[in-house]
Amino acid sequence: MRFSITREALQKGLGATAAAVPTRAALPVLSNILIQAQDDSVRLSGTDMSIFVSLSVPAEVSEAGVVALPARQLLEISRVLDDAPVKFAAADGGLEADGSRVDIECGRSRFRLYGQAPDEFPDFPEIDSSSGWEMAAGELQTLIERTSFAVSTEDSRPILNGILWQLRGAETVMVATNGHRLAKISRELDGTGSPAETDLIIPPKALNQVQKLYPAETVLQIARSENHLAFRSKDREVFTSLIEGPYPNYEQVIPKDNDKTATVNRVALETAVRRVAVMADDSTRRVRLSFQAGDLGFKVQTPDLGEAEDAVSLDYEGEDIEIGFNATYLLEVLRHMPDEDVRMTFKAPERAATFSPATGEPDYLCLVMPLRILD
Repeated sequence: MRFSITREALQKGLGATAAAVPTRAALPVLSNILIQAQDDSVRLSGTDMSIFVSLSVPAEVSEAGVVALPARQLLEISRVLDDAPVKFAAADGGLEADGSRVDIECGRSRFRLYGQAPDEFPDFPEIDSSSGWEMAAGELQTLIERTSFAVSTEDSRPILNGILWQLRGAETVMVATNGHRLAKISRELDGTGSPAETDLIIPPKALNQVQKLYPAETVLQIARSENHLAFRSKDREVFTSLIEGPYPNYEQVIPKDNDKTATVNRVALETAVRRVAVMADDSTRRVRLSFQAGDLGFKVQTPDLGEAEDAVSLDYEGEDIEIGFNATYLLEVLRHMPDEDVRMTFKAPERAATFSPATGEPDYLCLVMPLRILD
């Protein structure tokens, strides 16, 4: 194996694939990146057996070959090299059956890396693309961006550690929740092919790679097998295992009878919550919101710490009501609202409140469960 590659292309490929390499690998070979040199490109691949990432970058290949080299050292080497061509070559003795030895040169810098036999590297899942569908990467990235923040990070309910992607012919819905907050967005598919009606539960780490790796204008080829999902373009691929099990019926928790509505400027609301949250208790992050005609008050009282108050103007007509919320959840919801104004609906202090853009995107909704207000 022998090839030359620019430092920029090397860093691009390593940065993308190293994200799929586990910090602590169950199998030693998973700590490596598979490098396949052929024709006029080099394909770099990494996996933790749940997510598989592969990216082709241009290179001058004088001798084809394949090698598995340690990801962390490769990435660190690429960061400290001069801005000059980087040359890879099989070290004296070649690529042996029981491992790999590769010399790396850049200017006057020299490195020799010892890897593992490339045939030990796991194969990517086999997914037939003929039954798949197409979708613009930017469109999918919008769905991911608006929902992924609400996914659970706790191990008590593993199914909530995934993001639900529902495909219903020409319509798609993406949902994430941790049981205390929920984000839901729906869209009409603007691509070719009509995916079969199905529900997919996808690890957010895989969708995060889709956000990072694909330019918005890329047309993705998406296909699934029984246990895996693939996102493909001309020069890169992301495969992921699917989370098995039924996703909770999220429609049951979205209130249909909220009879109170308030409209408020998103930035003003976010700023006020951020201010008073400085005094919130670290465990609950409780903030009290008081709705009155034309005025929204904020109050935080934390024993042995202190208190804070603030207020903003809003459009609200109805009886006075106080509701407690987790400030962190409120700020995350507001950060992902696309409009200047936010429409809030609620019914009672113990009932879920909804947040949506005041205009423009009726297909996007977030829900936050209230906290009990302590007198």
